[in-house]
Amino acid sequence: MTDDPRDALERPILQVAPTLLGQVVEHESPQGLVAVRLTEVEAYDGPNDPGSHSYRGRTPRNAVMFGPPGHAYVYFTYGMHWCLNLVCGPEGRPSAVLLRAGEVIEGEELARSRRPAARTARDLARGPARLAQALGLDGTFNGVDVCDPASPLRMRWGRSVARRRISRGPRVGLAGAPDWPWRFWVDGDPTVSAYRPYAAKRRRTTATTVAQVEPTSGTLGDGSGPRETPSG
Repeated sequence: MTDDPRDALERPILQVAPTLLGQVVEHESPQGLVAVRLTEVEAYDGPNDPGSHSYRGRTPRNAVMFGPPGHAYVYFTYGMHWCLNLVCGPEGRPSAVLLRAGEVIEGEELARSRRPAARTARDLARGPARLAQALGLDGTFNGVDVCDPASPLRMRWGRSVARRRISRGPRVGLAGAPDWPWRFWVDGDPTVSAYRPYAAKRRRTTATTVAQVEPTSGTLGDGSGPRETPSG
């Protein structure tokens, strides 16, 4: 990262995404501070990317993605989970990086109180919904400037993970562009979520079973399923 992280975030999305590995996202709430060191991210490139929420243009839901870099794009999915993204690229070009997983390095007790189902420390933020829950996030954080040190939700910038330790492969659970290798993770880190490809829902009719395929741009896996072989 440069001295001004916003300058670094204005670069092309596939350059930005791997540099976020090793950075820390933290939320300082009245209950205390929880900090997560990022170990897995996914890149989304707006109108050039069928997997992106902004592929078909601007909507009230994705409007933050069209703003300046360094802001949080927080959205609701599956009717139950919040997910956290970091807006990147120049203003007007709706690119963002989904923060998929990380290691809780501060505030583990508070994170556990928010994630009582987590069996081990590695599971506290292992998956995008879990990461947002461990941090205590909801839709009120959508649009927050995470490059502002005074923000309660902020990035703590430091040294990125060395390229030789980073693997890449397909994004999780996408119907649009399912094979694009735009997911980046720290090779061998136990907090990285498991890979799960998109699976079309099936509906039984009176005569046959029909595959129901609907675009799920930005749809996220829940950390279950077979582990992907790192692609280097």
